[in-house]
Amino acid sequence: QLVFEKEGVYLHTNAKRSNQDTTIPGFIRIVERGGEPALEWSALEDEGRNAAAVFYTKKDGEGGVEDTNFDPGYEPDWAVISTVKRDQVREHPPVKETSQWSFSLPLSELYSLRRSRFSLGRNFLVFTSRGGHPLPPLHFHRGGTRELLRALQRYIILAPSPVDGRLFLAYPHDSGALSQSFDELHLFDDGSSDLVSRFIQDPYATTFGGFSKVTNFFRGALRPPDSPFHSRGPQDHHGPPSADDEPGFELITCGVELGPKPDVTRGQPLDKWEEFLDPEGRVKDPQQIKELVFRGGITPSLRKDVWKFLLGFYPWNSTVKEREDILRMKTDEYFRMKVQWKSVSEEQEMRNSLLRGYRSLIERDVSRTDRHNTFFSGNDNPGLALLNDVLMTYCMFNFDLGYVQGMSDLLAPLLFVTQNEVESFWCLTGFMEMVHQNFEESQEAMKQQLLQLSLLMKALDPELLDYLDSQDSGSLCFCFRWLLIWFKREFSFEDILSLWEVLWTRLPCENFHLLMAASILESQRGEFIGSDHDFNTILKHINELTMKLDLQTVLRGAEANYLQLACCKELPVKVQEVIGLVRSPQPR
Repeated sequence: QLVFEKEGVYLHTNAKRSNQDTTIPGFIRIVERGGEPALEWSALEDEGRNAAAVFYTKKDGEGGVEDTNFDPGYEPDWAVISTVKRDQVREHPPVKETSQWSFSLPLSELYSLRRSRFSLGRNFLVFTSRGGHPLPPLHFHRGGTRELLRALQRYIILAPSPVDGRLFLAYPHDSGALSQSFDELHLFDDGSSDLVSRFIQDPYATTFGGFSKVTNFFRGALRPPDSPFHSRGPQDHHGPPSADDEPGFELITCGVELGPKPDVTRGQPLDKWEEFLDPEGRVKDPQQIKELVFRGGITPSLRKDVWKFLLGFYPWNSTVKEREDILRMKTDEYFRMKVQWKSVSEEQEMRNSLLRGYRSLIERDVSRTDRHNTFFSGNDNPGLALLNDVLMTYCMFNFDLGYVQGMSDLLAPLLFVTQNEVESFWCLTGFMEMVHQNFEESQEAMKQQLLQLSLLMKALDPELLDYLDSQDSGSLCFCFRWLLIWFKREFSFEDILSLWEVLWTRLPCENFHLLMAASILESQRGEFIGSDHDFNTILKHINELTMKLDLQTVLRGAEANYLQLACCKELPVKVQEVIGLVRSPQPR
């Protein structure tokens, strides 16, 4: 039984094959087959034949024999099916061969729909199945979105996501799941009870695996309902908002009016130190030092001294005598902690799986950290032994966090500059005070930073963000590694020394690393806009930027971003919070 039909709905294939159209005109329908409603799309050229050539599987474990030879016939970028179960296919009427892009999705298998719109383009919908697979975007060239949403609500409840007015979650009318909170949706839960241990071993792969399964949902989470970039009415609480005249059904603002991006120049590195100290050795003007470091970095010969202030090893107002006492006390404390793990016997360690696991992870990571640097190259290198010992001692210092992959990347430059086991350890603890949330199991800090980066991009370049959104990349999850270890893998070792000392000043705001990320994304605008990139090729392109970025250019762009936003008189409060112009409200 045909329930709904609309012509002029174009499917965006995102295909890379040169002989395929990027958009295909067709029909969208809601059809009842055997009492089960399904959402179907078929190409215009297929009319006169049954449309559904691709069916979606139920969740594994619901019976049926997997057909491992099934070939969906299109690029895996939009692969919406991994296996087909023969007995499930037989539940449906026979289907004739049709266009490779046609699909049929039972509404019981619909997980969410997302409404989006290019800044200067047409509206489109992205449907996602309960398996986490997004369908190709459907562009409504002749309107009809309101009617489709109304027809869908005959069979399912479309509830606004708690965090985004453009994302709607689908529930059956009798479902109790509607009361689930956002936290209960388990963005990174793939059914494995070993998720925590896998995150500890490899946060990159574990987190990115979670992102890849629910990219559409997480993309929605990146724009909360109270975001200044949304304009929502009372009807949003009860279902998809009704549209104004088609095709402009999306009731959102596209960004803020920013002035021109200012020209920014970098300064010379800090090359004097003694003249900034009083007779007793106190730093006379810490803010001036930070501003000089932010503007130009530090001469390599002075890094060993200045870094210990930037990372909190020494207080800015400490005298030479007080620093001698601090060093003596910190040295004793370090070796007390080092003895704790050094004195554990093999027999004891056999009964301590946590310590054993940390040791194994550290040994593995140390063996591959910055081996191109002469300080860590070769076998039996004393630099590697120091890396190992400092990281093992950090596990004694911070039992709750222990060791997580990526921490060796943070320590290596500190050890290289200080050339001292004790000093590098305490500099690491200061650095970890800034970034320790990045390594926590909940990953809340990482999700929050990606949210904040999305807000910045929405203000700075909404068209670029909309483009990434349309290519299933709006979550910006490909920036995860940048933020986790502060671009350690993106720039050369020497550049990282210069970058980190700039970031440690916390000027002009604590989230300057997010403005850095925005600067890099903006620099790739010409590569993305108007291209045929999809999620996979965007990810590949971002990864290939490693060691190809000019640090000073990125720093100038990041500072220009800050100044451009700070000068905006109508900057949304959420963006002001990100760049530190106003304080974020603290949870009670």
